[in-house]
Amino acid sequence: MTLELKKGAVKLGPNQTLKVVDGQGSTVCAIEGSVWITEENQPKDIVLERGGCYRLRHRGVAIVNSLGGEAAVSFA
Repeated sequence: MTLELKKGAVKLGPNQTLKVVDGQGSTVCAIEGSVWITEENQPKDIVLERGGCYRLRHRGVAIVNSLGGEAAVSFA
């Protein structure tokens, strides 16, 4: 299954993963729970708590994963 989302929010179950392809320039915000973000070929990962935001900086694949329970993220 493929979902295409340019803007909006996604609810993630415990340890659920969302794959973002070529999201460079998009801003990911944790609106519920905590999320872990890793970008392809980047040595540093990002952890966002509720209310935190991060702008994806690189082309390629980014992985957004819920940490310790359910989470929700928005994309802008």
